[in-house]
This record gives sequence, structure tokens and C-alpha cells, in this order.
Amino acid sequence: MVKTGKYLFLIAGIIAIFAGCSETKTEKDSIMEERQISFSARNHALDNNDNFSPDDRFLCYDTRGTVYSKNLANCKSIEKIEIATGAETVLWEPESVTGEEAAPGVAAVSWHPSENKVVFIHGPLLEEVEERGYYGIRNRTGVEISADGEGVVTKVDMRDVSTGRPTTPGAQRGGTHRHEYTRNGKRIGFTYDDFLVQQIDRTIGYMEPNAAAPQGYTHYFAVLLKPAEMGKSKPGEIEKAYADSWVGTEGKMRAFVGKIRAANGVDYQNDLFVADIPDAVDITTAFSGDATRYPEPPEGIGIRRLTDCGTVSGVVRGSLDGKRIAYLAEDESGVSQVFVISSENHLLNEGEYEKPVQLSGFPSDASDIRWHPSGKFIFTITGGNIAMLSLPAEGSSAEPVFLTNDTQKREELVLSNDGNTLAYSMLKTGDYSGEFRQIFVMNLNWETLKTNIK
Repeated sequence: MVKTGKYLFLIAGIIAIFAGCSETKTEKDSIMEERQISFSARNHALDNNDNFSPDDRFLCYDTRGTVYSKNLANCKSIEKIEIATGAETVLWEPESVTGEEAAPGVAAVSWHPSENKVVFIHGPLLEEVEERGYYGIRNRTGVEISADGEGVVTKVDMRDVSTGRPTTPGAQRGGTHRHEYTRNGKRIGFTYDDFLVQQIDRTIGYMEPNAAAPQGYTHYFAVLLKPAEMGKSKPGEIEKAYADSWVGTEGKMRAFVGKIRAANGVDYQNDLFVADIPDAVDITTAFSGDATRYPEPPEGIGIRRLTDCGTVSGVVRGSLDGKRIAYLAEDESGVSQVFVISSENHLLNEGEYEKPVQLSGFPSDASDIRWHPSGKFIFTITGGNIAMLSLPAEGSSAEPVFLTNDTQKREELVLSNDGNTLAYSMLKTGDYSGEFRQIFVMNLNWETLKTNIK
């Protein structure tokens, strides 16, 4: 169970407030107005990534689930939509096959923070299928495409699964996923699944431009953590790393969820960790691996454990100032709530960790955490509705402000770079057969929001 200590809020009273809201949900009670901007007969998946363009005029998305199934292998295109007009532009749509085995698979797109380009996962092209096989989590790379619609392609990370020699230095041997630029644009973080050594589960990594990058590719690849072999970890050892994101703007900290062996040596739990990447780290000191040996991180990478609650879930999110990390974990009743902890936290004594602050006391699970760039607010979704949480002073709390209050199911929450617009998706019917995931936006009226903070 999560121990909130002196930060345990008056949950009973808050839950009563929320329960009252849930019983009287009507659209007229929403304090913010939302607007649907996409209407075409295709899915518009934001995937909870960094979808806003640097100037906040556009959103990028993929079209997973439009054809055959929601498997990313069947996602056919990467696109953008102009928020003001709803005009949609295809940025990348390679020739593809669909079905149980499909290719190439293009999805999970994010926008560069300052340049007009996006990054996303890309599986094997049709002409590569005979040699590489079909799309899979261990069969994909990162690709950048110009966001002007001209289709200028840049290969980011090299994939090398040769077994007769060591892996090419700076190359990966499986699949990178959920690519996320640092706010200064100098590094890309990702999750990673190895093809050659599959007895080791998913981990996290980063890449950056380097003169030693494999020829024809822009970035040098490295894992941040080599997990223990599945089923063979010792108490406290990490067997899987995932749900990661940057803390701060410079790419010096990568927060993530670690699946670890519990103290009893049998069970598992999920807790919050940080990978530290000091300025002095030379990414080329990473070991790229070979047919039987898994890649190793560069020299100087440090891993810190921040919690011991065992129920951390969802994508963790770091504040832009680099001082705090927001994450989801279960409260004493088993409901996923929003917690915040200092990014500098560490083991105090054997088995003791600093206490986090519990920000929410929702009656149903929270999801889709997003920080406001000011660091003063966190947005989240619970019960299909959007709530804004204020970061309290020590020992005090503020009730959440619900921006919507109805029975619709909002998902994939993202926030604009200037902090004034929310975007998210909902399944909707329209002038087409069936229903598709459509994009909605909400302009934040800060005068109204401030009057609702109690």
C-alpha cells in the first residue's frame, strides 16, 4: 500500500465531493469548452506523446486501428492536423500490407520541440520483409520525417542483428519505441526490446547525434540499464524498465517504472526509478553487444530508486524545471492516484525512502498525467473527465478542478508548449460507418480556472 504519512489528505471528504459530481454529471456543468477538430473516417491516435508542433498550431498523430486491427503493424500513416482549420496532411504513408502479419508499421509520433519534424517508430518496408520479417516490437527503428508534408526521411537509429560478429557500435539489435526528444532537442529517449537476447525484458535507452554514429544514421544508440534476466532476479533487482520520460529540459535524468523482485524473493512490484546521465558521460563507451551478450550502458550512468510502494503505473512525468516527478500509484483502497516526489530523492536508510505527496483522492483510477510548463499544475483524466490538480504547499492541499463533468470517455491527454491548450481523443460516430478516434481541443481560460481553485 502507498504510505502518504503527513501528506495523507482528507480523502473521505474529497471522495464525497467527487462522488457528488459523478452523480450529477451533465455537460452544462463543465467549466471549459471543448471543440472537435477532426472528422475524417480514420483514427487519430495521439498516444499521449508530445504531439503539439513547436508553435502549437498543429498536432501530429497516427492512424492505428483504422485498417484491420489496433496492432501498430497495421497502422498505415503519420499525419498532422491544423488546429484552427481541421485541415489534415499526410506526412508519411509507405506502401503496406495488413493482417495478422503486417508491415511496415508506423506509429507513436512526437514532434521535435523546436524544429519542424517528427519522430516515430518504423518497421520493415515491404521490400525488406523477406530479409527482416514482418513488424514486431523487436523489429523497428526510429525515423524522422519533415513536418512540411514533403516526406523528407531521416534514419535515426541503425538496426543490426548480425550474429557472426559484434553488433555495429552505436546500433541497436531489436526495436526502439515511444521516442521522446529532450526539450533542448539534443537527445531522444525510448523504450527498447532486444532481438538477439530475448531472455531479457524491455528496457530504456537514449541516443544522441554523434560523429561515431553508424554510417547513414544520425544518432548513436545506448541502453541506460541492462535488466536482470527474466525470472532470475534477486530481491531489489530490475527485470523490466518502461513507461519512461525526461525530467527537466537537458536530458540529464530519465525517470521510469522498474519491475523489481520483491523482498520475499518470489513476488514482483513496480516502483519509480531515475537514470542519471551526467554531462561527462561519453555515449560511445556503451557496449553494443553481440550474438549472446546484451548491450551495456555507457560509463557513468547511475540508477536511483525513489519509491517502495510497489504499485507505480502509467507513464511517469518529470517537471520542466527538473525538480519533481509525477506518477500514478495505488492508494490504500487500490485506486490509482496522482503522486509527486522530488527527483533528487534517494534511499535514506536501508529500506527507507522519502515520502511522496499524494495529490488526488479520486474514486476511480487516474491516468494520462501531464505537467503544466509552470510546474504549478498537473492535468489528468479520471472517469473520462479532465481534472486539474494544484501543487500544494507543504502540509496543505487544494481540491481538484474538474474541467469537464459528463459521461464521455476522454483519452490520450496532451498539453501545448505554451500551457494554454489541451488536446485529447474520443471515439465518435459521424458521416461514416462505425466510429473513429477523433481529436478534441480545449483552450484554457485561466481566469475561470483560478476562481475555481479552492
